[in-house]
Amino acid sequence: MIFYFSGTGNSEWVARQLGQYLQDTVYKLTDLLSGKPDFPQPSDGTLGFVFPVYSWGPPPVVLEALAKLEWKGVPDYLYFVCTCGDDTGKTAQVFARAAARQGWRCKAGFSVMMPNTYVCMSGFDVDEPELAARKLKQAPSRVEDLSRRIIRREEGFDCHEGSVPWLKTYVVRPMFNRFMIRPKKFYASEACIGCGLCAKSCPLENIRMVEGRPQWGSRCAMCQACYHHCPKHAVCYGKLTQKKGQYLNSLLK
Repeated sequence: MIFYFSGTGNSEWVARQLGQYLQDTVYKLTDLLSGKPDFPQPSDGTLGFVFPVYSWGPPPVVLEALAKLEWKGVPDYLYFVCTCGDDTGKTAQVFARAAARQGWRCKAGFSVMMPNTYVCMSGFDVDEPELAARKLKQAPSRVEDLSRRIIRREEGFDCHEGSVPWLKTYVVRPMFNRFMIRPKKFYASEACIGCGLCAKSCPLENIRMVEGRPQWGSRCAMCQACYHHCPKHAVCYGKLTQKKGQYLNSLLK
């Protein structure tokens, strides 16, 4: 059983690749949050989570879903795979502690380098095309290697923490979660054609179309799926997204 959370397709692609290699069933993590029916517990006791790194940690919605997942007993092999544009910080430790609050032990965690997608702060933008292409070229072999290690039920964390990981995760991340996960600055410019792709792409169904224009609610993960899916580049986040690029995972079919 694999649950994934994804905005632009990076983590979804990884999850679906793992599902093929492991012959495992893949589910949207947001189904856990929306009260969907119980999921059939796998007989082998394997439970995986795939998600992007947000400010050097798991997205809050991932930790929320983890806390809501009902499991009979303890997973025999709990693991995660996180996608990151650069580094993960102490993502592994944050996820492991959240699992421990459930009485579970996270036995393995891995990172996969993927193109950057965050654009809602000054100085942050998508990768240049050459860098994005290089990351996407390397990703399939990395995921194939991870799948073999998961099949063997290897234990331990193989995540690229980067420099000063403790500072990034335990000082910067709390401030990001408090002050930057705010959808109030989202709006649609005059370029909006009312196609509704922003609403359809939102994993939390936080956007609704009113008289042909998108309106954002308060339930936002800051995944920026709305921004990156817009065919007219009409979704804006204040002035912070001006002249910035868009990205959707080209490997996802």
